Amino acid sequence: MANSQKNAILPTNLSSEIPKSKSAEFCRLGNVEVRRIGFGTKRLAGSTGGGSDVQEQAIALLRRAVELGVNHLDTASFYPSYALPGETRQFQGLDWANDVIRRALGPYSDDLVIATKVGPTERGLARPDELPALVERDLQALGLETLDVVYLRQGGLHSIAEHFGVLAELQAKGMIRHLGLSNVRAQHLDQALDIARVAAVQNRYGVGFGRANDDLVRRCGDEGIAFVPFFALAADGREAGGVSQSDAIQKIAARHGATPAQVRLAWTLSRGDHVLAIPGTSSQRHLEENLAAGEVHLSPADLAVLDSFID
Repeated sequence: MANSQKNAILPTNLSSEIPKSKSAEFCRLGNVEVRRIGFGTKRLAGSTGGGSDVQEQAIALLRRAVELGVNHLDTASFYPSYALPGETRQFQGLDWANDVIRRALGPYSDDLVIATKVGPTERGLARPDELPALVERDLQALGLETLDVVYLRQGGLHSIAEHFGVLAELQAKGMIRHLGLSNVRAQHLDQALDIARVAAVQNRYGVGFGRANDDLVRRCGDEGIAFVPFFALAADGREAGGVSQSDAIQKIAARHGATPAQVRLAWTLSRGDHVLAIPGTSSQRHLEENLAAGEVHLSPADLAVLDSFID
């Protein structure tokens, strides 16, 4: 939990009159329980990078998320980001999400879990010997002495053992509480488990998207590992963000008086009690809608339709 802090500033003034979201189911992430619908900071700047007051708007949004009961934030030093024009796989990182989290929420409450990731750099995947500096950068930006969860975000590696081994050493030194993996295959999970416990796996996954990960989702459930999908809303839109459009999902949403995003998130939660959602947005309205997705109860017929979408 984010309670090993340093240089905490700007204490949060939260209103006790605002009711908590009813999306209050919990899941274990490492040795702590978090609400199954959290918040991702990737989209804090919207689809274009935002205006001159974008960081102040992000601070207000983060505070509102915590007011509504969110206690699991997903972030990275290169967040927020937005897609390059006409691209779904290339993005521009703005590099201020962690600083804004500290400004918005410090001093942190004891139950807040902040998960970050290391690996990607402007030059490509970091070398193993570069990872300690990346972890230290996150500690400083977030104002923490220990990071709650650090994912190794890999790309193109046959073996992650050397990279993951470095993070395990940092965990032994007390710099990291729990370790996770991102953008991995089953072989990578095997390699990591030979070195240290894995608290969470974060891969692309959603309705009709990333279904190659079905077996990995099931395996994580069997082994007590949280599964935290990304692009659950954007699907094949990936870095462009937004909510992938589907006539079938629109019909299901209409029957439930819900939004397509809520249907997609409800399906995500249906994949297992170990599955967490981390939808991101720069909109307070979308934040509140996303958190209400836990109140959408999909019927067996709805689930059969959604389960049939395979990419």
